[in-house]
Amino acid sequence: MARTRLFFTPSMARMDDAAPFSIPRFRERAPWLGPDLQTIRNMLAPRPANPPGAERLLLPVSEGDRLAARLDRPAGAQERPLIVLVHGLTGSEASVNVIATARRLVDDGWPVLRLNLRGSGPSRPTSTGRYHAGRTEDLAAALRALPADLLRRGVILLGHSLGGNLILKFMGEGVGDLPILGAAVVSTPLDLAATCARMMAPRNIVYHRYLLTAMKREALAPGAALTTAQRAAVAGARTVFEFDDRFVAPLFGYRGAEAYYETNSAGAFLAGIGLPTLIVHALDDPWIPQACYDAIDWARLPAIETALSPHGGHLGFHGAGNPVPWHDRVVAGWLRAKFGMRRP
Repeated sequence: MARTRLFFTPSMARMDDAAPFSIPRFRERAPWLGPDLQTIRNMLAPRPANPPGAERLLLPVSEGDRLAARLDRPAGAQERPLIVLVHGLTGSEASVNVIATARRLVDDGWPVLRLNLRGSGPSRPTSTGRYHAGRTEDLAAALRALPADLLRRGVILLGHSLGGNLILKFMGEGVGDLPILGAAVVSTPLDLAATCARMMAPRNIVYHRYLLTAMKREALAPGAALTTAQRAAVAGARTVFEFDDRFVAPLFGYRGAEAYYETNSAGAFLAGIGLPTLIVHALDDPWIPQACYDAIDWARLPAIETALSPHGGHLGFHGAGNPVPWHDRVVAGWLRAKFGMRRP
């Protein structure tokens, strides 16, 4: 029987103040059996309640836009780094999986900032532009705009799906003088071209229609600064590839979708990552081909640890014996081991 794979690297051993961490094996919970039911449960489940109390931040980026962020702090004083959580494609701070992760971490004693990318959700009223899979300059600008008291214990980045691609690219490019301690990502498309092709495969026709509809709705939301031609390109796109090729790529100066994917796929940036990073993924993810992960020689990436499960779907991981999604338990355990005991 296939087993969960976790690769611990020397970076963990060098953490003198790190606590021991062992990964629990993932087992699917009935009735969410198989990758598709694991994936769609987030769409069917009631939206969880937000942590009580929150602070709204508006973080300036380029062109006069501001990114909306929600800050949730745990009860009582905690000497913990700030977790900056970034959503996936067409998501926001209100995505089911994002709320669930934030609640888990806040309950565990971490301050969590949910960042809404440019043009998504609560950021749309304060930004006329939009995000893309590798627009890391927005992430850097938002981090630099955070109040000093939130940065003084350091920052750990956490990304879901496309937000994970953005974070891995950012980590691989180099974090500059920002106080980044590490990163964790879940269900991340390391190869954007391969992921797009997989999304358009016949077995994913329902997912594809759902996602394309959401992408169009997000792009055309009131407040988006688009020309008539751009609006027509969005409305006329019949596939995710056409949406990226006719709208996203030219909007950001790429000659087409292929160039956009090649330039922004996180897999090409993994070798540049020098800070502790955790990658959590299900190899049966129906949206992301397993080959994207099999192609990486993880042993040659000493800063990266991976928790690769045979099962779990896309941002699913609804496991037996525990109502908390497995990826949230894995990330929380890794954070405690790496940074939870870190002295301020």
